[in-house]
Amino acid sequence: MAVEFAVTWDYRCPFARNAHEHILTGLAAGADWDVRFLPYSLGQGHVEEGQPSVWDRPDLDRGILALRVGVVVRDEYPELFPAVHRALFEARHDEGLHLEERAVIEKVLAVRGVPAAEVLARVDTGEPLEIVRAEHEQFVGSHKVWGVPTFIAGQQAVFVRLMNRARSGADSGVSVRSVERIFDLLTGWVDLNEFKHTSVSR
Repeated sequence: MAVEFAVTWDYRCPFARNAHEHILTGLAAGADWDVRFLPYSLGQGHVEEGQPSVWDRPDLDRGILALRVGVVVRDEYPELFPAVHRALFEARHDEGLHLEERAVIEKVLAVRGVPAAEVLARVDTGEPLEIVRAEHEQFVGSHKVWGVPTFIAGQQAVFVRLMNRARSGADSGVSVRSVERIFDLLTGWVDLNEFKHTSVSR
């Protein structure tokens, strides 16, 4: 039986990149996982009381364009989502590109065979923003989600920082073991609330 879990993302977070690379690598290798990819706006998560929300002023947030694009590709071009998802993380963290710029998004989509003009036209309808908002607010409300990447299974949710990446071509066995260890702790040892190294040996 497939392992079912959800995981949040915002392309600005390097730890979200690490976790999602492992998930994508495991899925590509045939891991029996049923994964729901959930947008979470770090911009909205950090809005101070009394300030405009990202939902009301998306033009002021540097991450919301890419998040909306990711949702459109996830929902309307699911077979291309893994490649685009990985590529948007790489554009932000490996190439240092600005995902708030449409030209950057267009290039990432075009190289992966996604019709960029159609995706951005969908973004401009406003519907993808409403999807991002609904999913963000749903899991903030139901599971107290406050960041990325958060893994969710049933009533349990945990924020995770994996230190190593899984670049294209990486050993899928490492990725599968990493993700399944997280799932096992998330669902099988709910008494563990926090386990954090005091320093990073690298």
